[in-house]
Amino acid sequence: MPKNFSLDFSKLLTPDRLTALARAAVILVIGFFVVQIIARLVHRITRKRLSPQNSMLIRRVIVYTGMTIIIVNVLQAFGFQLGALLGAAGIVGIAVGFASQTSMSNLISGLFLISEKPFSIGDVISVGSTTGIVESIDLLSIKIRRFDNQFVRIPNEKIITSELTNVTRYPIRRMDIKLGVAYKEDMDRVRRILLEVAEENRYALVEPEPLFIFTDFGTSSLDILFGLWFEKSDYLNLKNSIMIDIKKRFDLEGIEIPFPHQSLYAGSVTEPFPIRIVNTPESAPTPPEQT
Repeated sequence: MPKNFSLDFSKLLTPDRLTALARAAVILVIGFFVVQIIARLVHRITRKRLSPQNSMLIRRVIVYTGMTIIIVNVLQAFGFQLGALLGAAGIVGIAVGFASQTSMSNLISGLFLISEKPFSIGDVISVGSTTGIVESIDLLSIKIRRFDNQFVRIPNEKIITSELTNVTRYPIRRMDIKLGVAYKEDMDRVRRILLEVAEENRYALVEPEPLFIFTDFGTSSLDILFGLWFEKSDYLNLKNSIMIDIKKRFDLEGIEIPFPHQSLYAGSVTEPFPIRIVNTPESAPTPPEQT
């Protein structure tokens, strides 16, 4: 630093500047607490009458608007000319507008999502390969918590242009279980047993009644679609219990569930596995009588 350079704080911290600084600090602190109190009060009132995402959106609009007003008043307390600042902000806004077309697209898509309401906070949705619980719905994106507790942010534009499945939209759902039984089985008996298993399971609904469809003659089995209705909160309970119940009941009734068999051959040098046919005494052929 030059030898003749000296910093005179007495000239920088004049009484007028100290007064402006104190006024700005008071506006910032008091304004922040007032905005937070108003936002929480409005959130408590609106969450009982509006959907969770609309209540959250209103709260954020109040917070953003209030903070903008606070910043403007702080700048005025320091003596800034807002006219010049707004003019510069307009020029910068035009430049930023051209550079943020994607953000504008997400913003418009967010408005469509809010008006259309295809899902709500707390719903389980599937977008592409992502499935999880909706944590928040914002103007630019939605936040999803996957079942493995990973956080996923999806832009609103992708939500609008992609196929979306709301898994928990309705209070009840149907679980489709694909089964296969051996060709030797009596299908009427299989149907009766499956309906009894569904009736005994406490998570399966009696009304609507279970669905039984003989879908196809498979390569090694008779294919069945067995559909069970359940309340959306009982998915895991029904999934685990009904599969165990079906397996136990089929084993008890002697119903065979076929599975593919494979024969292994190691190569041309290795000889094939030897096969020997053994006749039981009952099935052994009777030797011809000698005359």
